[in-house]
Amino acid sequence: MGILEKISEIEKEIARTQKNKATEYHLGLLKAKLAKYRAQLLEPSKSASSKGEGFDVMKSGDARVALIGFPSVGKSTFLSLMTSTASEAASYEFTTLTCIPGVIEYKGANIQLLDLPGIIEGAAQGKGRGRQVIAVARTADVIIMMLDATKGEELESVGIRLNKHKPNIYFKPKKGGGISFNSTVTLTQCSEKLVQLILHEYKIFNAEVLFREDCSPDEFIDVIVGNRVYMPCLYVYNKIDQISMEEVDRLARKPNSVVISCGMKLNLDYLLEMLWEYLALTCIYTKKRGQRPDFTDAIILRKGASVEHVCHRIHRSLASQFKYALVWGTSTKYSPQRVGLTHTMEHEDVIQIVKK
Repeated sequence: MGILEKISEIEKEIARTQKNKATEYHLGLLKAKLAKYRAQLLEPSKSASSKGEGFDVMKSGDARVALIGFPSVGKSTFLSLMTSTASEAASYEFTTLTCIPGVIEYKGANIQLLDLPGIIEGAAQGKGRGRQVIAVARTADVIIMMLDATKGEELESVGIRLNKHKPNIYFKPKKGGGISFNSTVTLTQCSEKLVQLILHEYKIFNAEVLFREDCSPDEFIDVIVGNRVYMPCLYVYNKIDQISMEEVDRLARKPNSVVISCGMKLNLDYLLEMLWEYLALTCIYTKKRGQRPDFTDAIILRKGASVEHVCHRIHRSLASQFKYALVWGTSTKYSPQRVGLTHTMEHEDVIQIVKK
């Protein structure tokens, strides 16, 4: 029996097993086996590594956004509208057959947008160009899922967790001493016995486990596997000009959702605003002594970046020569304020660095 058949059998057994107290251990073991087989399926075989075309696109700009969706939802039209890159667009399916990069210039930042080939049913099993699409998606900072948000489970099954946080579980394998299990909260979904069964399925017999929140068996499996990617996702519904206003209103009120029309260029500005928020980027402007700030060339950093991050972005040796910095903006109590390396910068702050 091949891996696909084993996965199919386990999925069927999970579907027909009633969820109750008596079956929780059985379901936990099935989920652990399912995660193992899916991981094996997505590991590229050594013989296949030399064949076929990959989607190796060099990471550039200040952030990377992967554009994912099913065929003919308007991804290529969206790329052509938002960037200066022309991606072939047509009314038939599978127009895009490889990864096409473009750059969105917004608020001084260069955001790399990757138009990936349309995902087909079974992309998680490597069908179509599924394996390459998923590999690129894992390297993105934000995913834009176009039109059909109900297909998010394709990415869930390959270790990409959309709009979720990393489970607050401490897990450390040891060389001996058995399994040490503790929790700081009341657990309603996992028990010590279930945790031990799942660990044994992964051939782990000595480990420290500490639950700091009430997590499910699936979340615990994610922690054991350790290669899950947690990233924000915007569900973008295109072609709203073809549906009723009531339906547009219903879709727009869904969480993490934006409604647009590439054909009529509707609501694209709002989508860019939302994308900026999800990327959590910050513009920092620099100022030389006795001169006005340079508002033409911003330093783009992640939200929560410190003065030290700014120094590293300007020059790698600047932090070692740092004396103090003067900062103007919303991160200070008064302007300018003298700050050290650990001071947290905020959007559109101005900084002047003084060296020793």
